[in-house]
Amino acid sequence: MNTKELVTRNSNPVLEGYGIAPDRRALEELLSLGVVVIDKPSGPTSHQVAAWTRDILSTIAPVDKAGHGGTLDPSVTGVLPVALGRAVRGIDSILLGGKEYIAILRLHSAVEEARIRSVFREFVGDIYQIPPVRSSVKREMRVRRIYALDILEIDGRDVLFRAETQAGTYIRTLCVDIGAALGVGGNMQELRRIRTGPYGEERAVTLQRLRDAVERYGQSGDEKELREMILPVETLFSHMKSVVLKDTAVDSVSHGADLSIPGIHMLSRGIKRGERVAIYTAKGEIVAIGTAKMDAERILARSSGLAVETERVFMEPGTYPSVW
Repeated sequence: MNTKELVTRNSNPVLEGYGIAPDRRALEELLSLGVVVIDKPSGPTSHQVAAWTRDILSTIAPVDKAGHGGTLDPSVTGVLPVALGRAVRGIDSILLGGKEYIAILRLHSAVEEARIRSVFREFVGDIYQIPPVRSSVKREMRVRRIYALDILEIDGRDVLFRAETQAGTYIRTLCVDIGAALGVGGNMQELRRIRTGPYGEERAVTLQRLRDAVERYGQSGDEKELREMILPVETLFSHMKSVVLKDTAVDSVSHGADLSIPGIHMLSRGIKRGERVAIYTAKGEIVAIGTAKMDAERILARSSGLAVETERVFMEPGTYPSVW
């Protein structure tokens, strides 16, 4: 939750003794409502990596399920967020954020460097793509946005580049399309994802490092290393605009009720009607995600009305007392 963007709507009558800041949760709670950013190796599927993560952490306390955010092909390496327990409900929220890759394009014939750089610039912005045959989505033409496409090095027929893209962009297809635009053909040789949504590779840990941390915890009981690796579920929504509840409205929303204006303590500037938002307590705990039914300006100007339609709840009912 980015507090710098928040503006106060109503005062918050604090209910003492309820809730806890995400960074103060017990380790066992993080295992049921947390995220581990894995540095996926080449070879296994994303599903297998998520299963291994679950199994490694289950030696501390039961982890009933784990799910990954954004499939990487077996040969592809890099950032793979793995949600634990109830956090799996929110893993698709990172699809609202962009992704960043480092890739190698191998051209089928030599091309002048100036021509390569010129064609790369043509692919920045909105492009049309058909997902590859082996993809898990329907193969139909769709528009995706390339935010940045930077050539890092050209070595003969190999082009090393960085791509910052909208979620759902296929780098393998992008390489084929660039090769076709150059008139010589081309294909992706290697790919590494260095960021997905709010998670960069600086937060990623290998499976071996995670296993070693679990073993050291078992020997010493020191949680510090593991707590650096198991992030609160709230990090899944850090790229989304926020609505902060009054303490007195938390239990109602945790039961699935939609949010009306009187229950709002603070909210992000610039929220637009129809935008997906994250709903928090004043302590920063995620309660739910939902769709804004009004712009932020209208919420601030009015005293009543439906502000957010609740879609998916993360907080267990009864965490805060029933007041409304």
